Amino acid sequence: MKGLLLAGALACASASVSASVTAPEPAASGLAAAALADGRRIVDAAAQPAAAWTGPRTGPPAAPGKQLAVVNEDLRNGGILSVNDGVLEAARVVGWKVKVYDSGGTPDGRRRRLAEALDSHPDGLVLVGGDAHALRPWLQPFADRRIPVVGWHVAAKAGPVPGTPVAMNVSTDPLDVARVTALAAIVQSGGHAGVVIFTDTNYELPRAKADAMAAVVRACGGCTLLDVQDIAISRNAELMPAATSALLARHGRRWTHALAINDIYFDYAAPVLTQAGVPNNGLSMLSAGDGSESAFLRIRAGTFQTATVAEPLNLHGWQLVDEMNRLFAGERVTGYVYPVHLVTAANIGADGGDRLHFDPANGYRDVYRRIWKRP
Repeated sequence: MKGLLLAGALACASASVSASVTAPEPAASGLAAAALADGRRIVDAAAQPAAAWTGPRTGPPAAPGKQLAVVNEDLRNGGILSVNDGVLEAARVVGWKVKVYDSGGTPDGRRRRLAEALDSHPDGLVLVGGDAHALRPWLQPFADRRIPVVGWHVAAKAGPVPGTPVAMNVSTDPLDVARVTALAAIVQSGGHAGVVIFTDTNYELPRAKADAMAAVVRACGGCTLLDVQDIAISRNAELMPAATSALLARHGRRWTHALAINDIYFDYAAPVLTQAGVPNNGLSMLSAGDGSESAFLRIRAGTFQTATVAEPLNLHGWQLVDEMNRLFAGERVTGYVYPVHLVTAANIGADGGDRLHFDPANGYRDVYRRIWKRP
């Protein structure tokens, strides 16, 4: 029965998901062999190189002379920094000016930076990280002035964010991301993972990811959800070392897999594991986003981390500019969602992995240039 539950939980994960994880053969007990085999097929579907471009191919030419305000949740976060860089790269192509703001991951910082962005009289606002619903009071003045707003990872689903001024939340499907991450751990363990999940309940998106990962783990009859740790992303450097030590003391060898909603948790957990004498293969770390440089380095070196759902961060920056350009032209957003991609040691050299990030070799830059009528 538990095997059937797992299969049902995993059926929600998109068949377009792509990744590969080296794993032991399924154990005879604790998880139905058929369900584990189904899970392995979903995971193995992703280590393929990036598929051909499936996003938009037509749209309005680039609007001239625009200025964007880009308000970042926290530029210490590698994923946010990479999306910001993608926006800057695309904005140079269309000839727009950009003012960059860093909220520093604090409530006061968010309010201040959004107020400063509004005072700069931008033509459009780009939010990189944060929570659109929590920020609604400070986003409403932009809507009142008819300043279009797009965001990245500002809600639990990609697309327009109902009840807020955000016309498009650019993201991979966060629930697919989470399910595939948890599934990869189950496949690695042959259905006997002892899991700790790290999340940040200050935001809707991390909560949704953590809940989805937990559901998959609970549906695995031979797996154990040992703990769910709520640690603010902005306080990782401060809190993760002690939390990791406490988890090692509490769970010992029962803790076999760490799942996190972002790679940054492992930046501060890995040194503690090394200091505690845990061998590199003694605990497997898998992240449901975003594919940071440090994550690529750990996977390449075989240092604890075995997988990350690496989002196409630079591509997402270009998509944000394209969605904004469509709003400037009075058109609808595309709603495009890039398929989930899990990076492992087996596929890390492809699609930008040699440069320590996931940058799909599918020609997206050329496609957008043609849409925008830019050389």
